[in-house]
Amino acid sequence: MGEAMKNLICIAVLAGALAGCVTTAVPPTAVHQPMTARPESRSYAPQTNGAIYNVASARPLFEDRRARFIGDTITINITEKTQASKISENKAERSHTVDASVPSVVGLPFKGAQGTTLSASDSNKFGGKGQNNSSNDFTSTITVTVIEVYPNGNLLVSGEKQIGLKEGEEFIRFSGVVNPNNITAANSVSSTQVADARIEYKANGFIDSAQVMGWLGRFFLSFMPF
Repeated sequence: MGEAMKNLICIAVLAGALAGCVTTAVPPTAVHQPMTARPESRSYAPQTNGAIYNVASARPLFEDRRARFIGDTITINITEKTQASKISENKAERSHTVDASVPSVVGLPFKGAQGTTLSASDSNKFGGKGQNNSSNDFTSTITVTVIEVYPNGNLLVSGEKQIGLKEGEEFIRFSGVVNPNNITAANSVSSTQVADARIEYKANGFIDSAQVMGWLGRFFLSFMPF
């Protein structure tokens, strides 16, 4: 096997390895971290487990099953729909005209220029028009985990859902601050009632990798002046 063939095989193997790394890479996220939390141990009297009673999972009889502690789960109904439209139009127009004539006066030199009419005009017109329409519709359901309880009782939640497909993986991520008063009896809340909400829908795979500009193209796009 020639040296050129060996180099070609090495390049092909390296390219395949890099392509595999790009395909299986997890997309970066901006949601609150960590995206899960283990429940904290809580103790209730009595302190010993019984045939039915379990100290770790026990709740007082007056409590419901709504999320309120670190490690509890809550269902988020993502119903985000935004629509924005902007139309602008600008017009500007200016015109200017000047007329001048040389009168006929007896005794002046340059008699040939007498009676000549001079005129000058200037016109400037500008028109601009722009229109922008944007719409977004995202509907899904994800169950997240309480990762922190604020002093006022609000819950910081965060979570991720991974869906493995033949072409790659899809990631649905959500985080935000939930007011316990907005949690329904079914232990769920709408995403429109979550403060500081961060919602992501990303994917990896060769289809998404093909839509990303290469590093060399990004380099020339950043430094070329035209």
